[in-house]
Amino acid sequence: MNQIRQVAVECVGRAVMFGWLAIGCVMVGFSFAPVSSFRSGAVLALIMSLILLWRAMTAASRNPRHSEVWLYLDEVNRPAETDARFVFTTIMREVYGHYAQVTLWVAVGLFGASALLQLGGLTPYSPPTVG
Repeated sequence: MNQIRQVAVECVGRAVMFGWLAIGCVMVGFSFAPVSSFRSGAVLALIMSLILLWRAMTAASRNPRHSEVWLYLDEVNRPAETDARFVFTTIMREVYGHYAQVTLWVAVGLFGASALLQLGGLTPYSPPTVG
């Protein structure tokens, strides 16, 4: 079971890393307005946290054989057919929940940084008006 958890952490962690890469690109795109940069990062982090929570809640409805974790496990480390769904559901809920919690805390930190910058006198980006 420890091997399954390790592979699940690696697989979900890789997906989360690619999500953070995309969030970082959006934040760099708003680097001319730091308040908007941190705020957009926070909103996207909240969205990612919600997606991870949704994945955790619906883990029981997924077939373990169709997961990336199953593909990376050796034949020896794969659980028996009768236990596979329960073991995978338990582990995937835990792993998705952990990453969702970490992402939520980072989102709170980004919102805090945005608020501090705005209290410091910086203004968020607002598109120019025509007319």
